[in-house]
Amino acid sequence: MNFDVIIKNGLYFDGSHQPGQVRHVGIKDGRIDVLSLSPLDENGCPDMLDATGKWVTPGFLEIHSHYDAEVIAAPALKESVRHGVTSVTIGSCSISMVLADAEDCSDLFTRVEAVPREYVLPILQQKKTWRDAAGYRAFYDQHPLGPNVSSFLGHSELRVAVMGLRRATSKVKPTEAELQRMEQLLEEALDAGCIGLSVMTTKLDKMDGDRAWSSPLPSTFANWHEFSRLFAVLRRRGAVLQGAPDAVTKVNVFAFLYQAHGWFRKPLKCSMLTALDLKSQPLLHRFTRLSGWLANRVLRGHFRWQTLPAPFTLRLEGLNVNAFEEFGAGEILRNIKDPDELYAKVLEPEFRTLFKKQVKAILTKGLWHRDFSDCWVTECPDASMVGQNFKQLGAARGLDPVDAYFEIACQYREALKWTTCYGNEREAVMHALLASPWTQPGFADSGAHLRSIAQYNFPLRFLKYVRDAELAGTPFMTVGHAIHRLSGELADFIGVDAGYIRVGDRADLVIVNPAGLTDELDAIHEAPMEVIGLVRVVKRNNEAVDATLINGRIAYRRGHEFADALGQQTGFGRFLPGRDVTPRRL
Repeated sequence: MNFDVIIKNGLYFDGSHQPGQVRHVGIKDGRIDVLSLSPLDENGCPDMLDATGKWVTPGFLEIHSHYDAEVIAAPALKESVRHGVTSVTIGSCSISMVLADAEDCSDLFTRVEAVPREYVLPILQQKKTWRDAAGYRAFYDQHPLGPNVSSFLGHSELRVAVMGLRRATSKVKPTEAELQRMEQLLEEALDAGCIGLSVMTTKLDKMDGDRAWSSPLPSTFANWHEFSRLFAVLRRRGAVLQGAPDAVTKVNVFAFLYQAHGWFRKPLKCSMLTALDLKSQPLLHRFTRLSGWLANRVLRGHFRWQTLPAPFTLRLEGLNVNAFEEFGAGEILRNIKDPDELYAKVLEPEFRTLFKKQVKAILTKGLWHRDFSDCWVTECPDASMVGQNFKQLGAARGLDPVDAYFEIACQYREALKWTTCYGNEREAVMHALLASPWTQPGFADSGAHLRSIAQYNFPLRFLKYVRDAELAGTPFMTVGHAIHRLSGELADFIGVDAGYIRVGDRADLVIVNPAGLTDELDAIHEAPMEVIGLVRVVKRNNEAVDATLINGRIAYRRGHEFADALGQQTGFGRFLPGRDVTPRRL
């Protein structure tokens, strides 16, 4: 038999908990055809990949991306593919592009995800020709996808499609007819293949555009009666809820736990943001693990916290800081559109006094630690500042760190580039989070925050934790278990056909070079975005992945880069419908 691709001599992992075994993999017609102990006949095989000393794993899943706009314009999604991701989920955080018109979708998406509106809106106006879930599915069925795509329906978009943008971003309650229409559209989205619904309850994320500028997302205006009506649809049909509790008060996490419970009813499958080891809240990781135990063991739910398996490092420019949304004075800055007005605002003594008071407030702390001694200059026209933090720069000038930051930012604006780490720096805590059965390591926010977050290589960073611990003689997880957590476990939870490579399975797989899992995985670089033309920050280490195959075709190969057809022709990724979503009762 002639194979299309042979991968020989690799340590093969099937996506379950099983340890690796040396196997020779024969791929034909996009499927795993043979897993052999002995070498395969190479005659007539056009692509031979020698994986000696490497790991052959299922393609990794990112179940929390914001690729919604990018995948429409540049479907190859090369930054994910080069790091072994073969399936991505879009429609997270209540924001999707299924039902509403182009401008509504753009206004929901661009400011929250820090992707310029002037790039996203023209793309949607040109390419978004559908206004229903069936049309959405039809678009992706013929789109030249790189990785596979699965999708949530976003609750903010659902509200806008039914109530209109202005009513959806107000305290007006939907009418009974509107609630019924939301239920109907959710049913239709599940019929079309969406895996579930995403919601948002934190008011820190704000709208773009001129009609509802700086309003919280529409989903945050819903009450629990509205949520419960929609969650009942998800529960009945076995679909997934992706949500986020209030990032400041956190109290409504208990409401989500109640919604998830399985006492005397079918549990609601919940995937929530987020389990992190934050500097601002050093005990939070204990609460998320405890609440996961409570939700699953005591309440009999099916509840997981999404986690980022890497240091949570951000690259920031001037006064462009999303975390300012977390407190009043910072929110004032985020609500100013005009750059000149923005930088003039921080020169006002009264405003500075308010900012410094609120930045020290304990009860409003969210993701950001607000410690300017842990904010470091990485680039600046004055090279003498590079490598120093704002406390050091303030001390040299006889200034408070906040005053030093404002004055330097006003002087250099976006030419001042600085970095800070929100958390995930304590290795022992990260091991505990990644080993917890109540967390999911599929969160990276790919396609969003293009100038600040660069976690496209998150699966490799997870594997680095595991390999480093093993080499140090303090293992906390086997390699097989780690690969399962990044592949089969995630696919089974969201209910899509992915995450495994066994005979007959679609051949989405990765050849990982374990020797390439080095500290270079944390180095930040800049890279242009294909088609769109923006420059984004990425973390990249080309030594870690030898090849990524999607649907049995080599999409990426180290030294050869990407297949010419990737993102140009169909035959690589496909739309993955919700496998576990039950048919609607008519």
